[in-house]
Amino acid sequence: MRSNSPPTPVRPPSRARTNRPYGPAHCLSVTTERDPRHVNTETQPPSPRERFYRRERRSVPAARAFARAALAEWGVRERADDVLLCVSELATNALVHGVPPGRGFLLRLVPCGGGVRVEVHDSGDGVPAVPQADVREPGEGGRGLLLVSELADKWGVGERDPGKVVWFEVRGV
Repeated sequence: MRSNSPPTPVRPPSRARTNRPYGPAHCLSVTTERDPRHVNTETQPPSPRERFYRRERRSVPAARAFARAALAEWGVRERADDVLLCVSELATNALVHGVPPGRGFLLRLVPCGGGVRVEVHDSGDGVPAVPQADVREPGEGGRGLLLVSELADKWGVGERDPGKVVWFEVRGV
């Protein structure tokens, strides 16, 4: 006679359960009977965050909101405004100068040793350069990279196929 109940799972011996591999997001805490405090804790560093954006005006505020959420999740408070302003500038530059019609850009945030690295990948061919501060009339655009160069601890441009990646790093966050 067949039963309609699901089969009872077979549990491996307890020894086999203790030797299982741990996944990348697993945190291990060991406690003792006499001292309930953690005696050994292994934690994983925060993982990078990335998101692709279309060539649309609303992509800049969306990229800024995405960066704000990642920084908050990582507990970044110091210099968060600097990071967000630089994200806005690079996202705007990607849309205005670096993204051909029908394409988009990738925003990537990476926590790194007491700081944050931000990369904006686009498929445009131009290599951006910082303009001289005194050559523009007040009210004109074109100061995005000038702001990034002042606020970031490091920044640069790298090649990719197709296009480029413009990045910056902010330390002490």
